[in-house]
This record gives sequence, structure tokens and C-alpha cells, in this order.
Amino acid sequence: MSKALSSIKPGQLVTVCCIQDSELKPKLMEMGLIAGKEVRVLFRAPFGDPIAIDVHGYVLSLRLDEAGLIQVNETIGSEVFA
Repeated sequence: MSKALSSIKPGQLVTVCCIQDSELKPKLMEMGLIAGKEVRVLFRAPFGDPIAIDVHGYVLSLRLDEAGLIQVNETIGSEVFA
């Protein structure tokens, strides 16, 4: 069952499932957010927006509305780190 990336807790490792059709879809894909890519939510800003994610070794900051376009699946055996 997929969830929006915006709903994932910091530290959780997830796999990108798909990106909803929008003006941002091509740009998000260019930044490495493609189906099958594992990403980790690193942290959220103090008021929750934006969030920072690790995409194959680099940190990407996304607004919650942008992260809401990205559907992800929890990675089996992933652990939340503190």
C-alpha cells in the first residue's frame, strides 16, 4: 500500500512507487525521484515544512505539497534511526 512521501516519518527508508502527474513531475524525476529508487526522510523543519530527504547520497529539500505528489512504499526491514 503506497503513501505520500509527505506523510513519512523522519528516519524511515522508503521506495518511490510513482509521481502524480503535475508540472513538477519531470523536474522531480530529473532530481532522481524515479520508480524503484530508495530514499530516506532525514528531517522536517521546525513547523514541518519543508522536509529533507536523502536521494542516493545527496540531500534534497521538498515542500510538503511537492512531497505529497510522490507515492512511496515502505521498504521491508527498514528501521527508523534517531
